[in-house]
Amino acid sequence: MLITVIRVLYAFICAGAIAAAVQVPDEKLPQIIADHKFAAFILLFGMTQILTVGDALIRHKRLEVISAVYFGLLIGSLLAYLLLLGLGPVIQEMFRPLVALLLGIMLPYICISFLLQTKDDFRFVIPYVEFAREVKGGRPLIIDTSSLIDGRIADVMDTNILDTQLVIASFVLEEMQAIADSSDKMRRTRGRRGLDVLTKLQQNPKVDVRMHEVKEKDMAELTVDQRLVALAKRLGGRVVTNDFNLNKVASVQGVEVINLNDVSNALKPRYLPGEQLRIKIIREGESFGQGVGYLDDGTMVVCEQAGGLVGKEIEVVVTSMLQNSAGRMIFGRMMGSAVAASR
Repeated sequence: MLITVIRVLYAFICAGAIAAAVQVPDEKLPQIIADHKFAAFILLFGMTQILTVGDALIRHKRLEVISAVYFGLLIGSLLAYLLLLGLGPVIQEMFRPLVALLLGIMLPYICISFLLQTKDDFRFVIPYVEFAREVKGGRPLIIDTSSLIDGRIADVMDTNILDTQLVIASFVLEEMQAIADSSDKMRRTRGRRGLDVLTKLQQNPKVDVRMHEVKEKDMAELTVDQRLVALAKRLGGRVVTNDFNLNKVASVQGVEVINLNDVSNALKPRYLPGEQLRIKIIREGESFGQGVGYLDDGTMVVCEQAGGLVGKEIEVVVTSMLQNSAGRMIFGRMMGSAVAASR
């Protein structure tokens, strides 16, 4: 709504300014404008509104690109002026306008091109100039292949808990495509699921997803996990994964990790010793007499003395719980066995 008001005000200001400009005495105007004032007004007004049309059509604008173009023009123009002053004594007067024209065109282009190609590193040269967009909510989240295949990251973003930019590195996308093109049916299914999750994230208007191109030759020989850690260090972000090994590698190198298994476990309801559960025994456990069932959220429940009750629903009293990054397990006894043990 605000941008619409600004565009309308801009149109009125342009109309007023152009009308005032063409209404000056004819002797102060070019002859062609003095003879066709209305046509000149329409033409000039239309030229000013081209910017509004372009602004409306280009919806996704990048601050880093605008900053690079602005600073490129500024630095290029300054260099052209200084270089022209320095070459002044050795340039003949008749060639000075031509040299000024060439320098004024070439140097801004070179500076803009250079900054656009090195915008991620330029902040290290001038620390207070940041071309990388300041993402909302905090540091960016570097997504790895396993978390895309897992799919829970899309569900987490749907809840609006995280208001942070998601960064998908180019090598992660390449790995996903390689998995999706695998001859193994299981791997191919997993890869296509990861690509579907990525598409879902990109189509979600509440999620800010950025594809990050990585072309550094010195990173080509590193593994995907090592490249993810290096990218997280460079961007000052955090790695999102459910890979136990990547979690350890990143933690050792001082990179913060968001483990989806830890997030899932933290949101599961907690059960204390003595609380009662009702589960269906699915299979026998590894130890003699144990029965195994599952809660609705997928938590495994191991029940003593329930190995012969496969297929039946029983009441279980919680005795202990084991929880780590790999998941959570609840141990318990049958309700009748617990009562008998207490006697």
